Amino acid sequence: MANKPESPTEPFKRALAHAARSLAETPDLEVVFSGDGPSLSGNRAVLPHPPRDLSSKEASRIRGLADQMALRLAHHDPAAYAKARPATPQGQAVFEAVEQARIEAIGANALGGVRANLKTVLDLAIERKGLARVTDRAAAPIADVVALMVRERLTGDAPPEGAQTAVNLWREEIEAKAGADLDRLATSLHDQAAFAKVARAILHDLDLGDADIDPSESSDDEEGDEDQSESSEDNDGDGDGETPDGASMEETEGDDSESQDGDEQMVESDDDSTEMSDEAPEMGDGAKPARPEARDNGQIEPPYKIFTTAHDEVVGAEDLCDAEELTRLRAYLDQQLASLSSVVARLANKLQRRLMAQQNRSWSFDLEEGMLDVARLPRIITDPTAPLSFKQEEDIQFRDTVVTLLIDNSGSMRGRPIMVAAVCADILARTLERCAVKTEILGFTTRAWKGGLSRDEWIKAGKPAAPGRLNDLRHIVYKAADAPWRRARRNLGLMMREGLLKENIDGEALMWAHQRMINRTEQRRILMVISDGAPVDDSTLSVNSGHYLERHLRSVITEIETRSPVELLAIGIGHDVTRYYRKAVTIVDVEQLGGALVEQLAGLFEEEPKRVASTRGLLAAPPVTQPPPPKTVTFKQVREAVG
Repeated sequence: MANKPESPTEPFKRALAHAARSLAETPDLEVVFSGDGPSLSGNRAVLPHPPRDLSSKEASRIRGLADQMALRLAHHDPAAYAKARPATPQGQAVFEAVEQARIEAIGANALGGVRANLKTVLDLAIERKGLARVTDRAAAPIADVVALMVRERLTGDAPPEGAQTAVNLWREEIEAKAGADLDRLATSLHDQAAFAKVARAILHDLDLGDADIDPSESSDDEEGDEDQSESSEDNDGDGDGETPDGASMEETEGDDSESQDGDEQMVESDDDSTEMSDEAPEMGDGAKPARPEARDNGQIEPPYKIFTTAHDEVVGAEDLCDAEELTRLRAYLDQQLASLSSVVARLANKLQRRLMAQQNRSWSFDLEEGMLDVARLPRIITDPTAPLSFKQEEDIQFRDTVVTLLIDNSGSMRGRPIMVAAVCADILARTLERCAVKTEILGFTTRAWKGGLSRDEWIKAGKPAAPGRLNDLRHIVYKAADAPWRRARRNLGLMMREGLLKENIDGEALMWAHQRMINRTEQRRILMVISDGAPVDDSTLSVNSGHYLERHLRSVITEIETRSPVELLAIGIGHDVTRYYRKAVTIVDVEQLGGALVEQLAGLFEEEPKRVASTRGLLAAPPVTQPPPPKTVTFKQVREAVG
């Protein structure tokens, strides 16, 4: 039997695997090609499958991803990294970006081919993140900017053309504060401990380091104190999880249940490449964000407040992206629909049948009064003693309804969770529109990582204590309730845009979506929340108690569930939301989202609408007048009337 012909990509795969082992100086490095790549776990590197028609740019991209993993294995010590890593979330992202710039600079300076491969990955990351369209500092992640400036110092390569505007927005301030320390980095390129000491000094210069800690003293202690080697080994599990894009740093800072795989090194896809860390540590599909520890200390929680709303925005999806890119993103989403829509569409058809059944007229037959049932008149001919049969139309139980889908657009939703959420929203909106149910699709995130302009104002004001919410909100309207789906369908593609998903302040998003529903006149209003965890905003939680945002979310939910006519339910993706919402379901796999959405929504429609005894206050709904039921005239009354 003849051997099966070899795939055209096999020689490329073999050559790439040998090159990666050589660059990593790890002969037993296992290189695997899979649709789940890229990722690095121990000595196992997973890379994306090369296409059969392999272009030079695509080949360079895959080689660049392999080079990133190999260089990290060869030149990065996880234990030393964990020992020097700052404790503040604000500093961790920049610290990781600077360390990754060091690792890649070693390879770029040594080998021209590696330099070219890494530049291809970087260019694609800049393009996918949309840094070329950045026009203000709030949208220019400082971690990306610092990484590019460090790369410039270490390799002599200027920032790529697409990122020059973003870098120039920060360059003057960074050079003024940390220029001298940036110049010191090149002298310790091959010494990770010394490099980390300078990196912490840069964080201190930029007010991103640990509070009340002298970075030089801290680093000296860490380098010179050999007696603390056991402590560093204890932290080894935390350090093993670092990644070029910082995914595991967030996992190790999070809850214990979220940090079981401390020795994993995750490398995100090309659009999340290592030098472009999106200012906060990047996360894999469904990875949970870091949650600072609670700092309640038994003190009474101050009431929820907002430092400033001057930089908050409610914006339509079409205003965040030009029409050409929005069309391209929608086309990408349509490709995902081809593989995912079959199951969800089948469930959506089930929902449609339920809704249409409730909206169709129904009749009761064989009554003693009502309208004459002419279909049963032949019975009188065959049996003159048979009584006349009447029928009566029953009241239609289905009420004029509006449904709002409020989708968490936080960074931990990135990847498959947000894609599946967008697909389900797409299908459900079309289904409900066919059933004459108005649908609104909203999203919530923040304008920037780590506080944005709100935090800048707080710093200029002298950092007053307990400032409250300290970030710039971004609430997105993907589809208004009154907008036809054909005009809004393209907007959902925005969820696929890199750099959109940042942090999540659920309580205020819920208030915003609820108020939009309260202002409507539909008789029944249903609000569905799709989220993957508790509210997280590093800027707010770093200056308030660890449960500040969570407590506010609970109070908002309680207010809606007890005082509002809006019916509220939630779907948690990989995170238990039943502790917040009375009506909630938690799914483990994002593939279950479509079924959960349809079943929960169908169950609500089959229930009686929510009754609220008191609706006074902010959550009160405007009164809706109901038309009186039509009067029914019996056949007996007609016969008596005509004598």
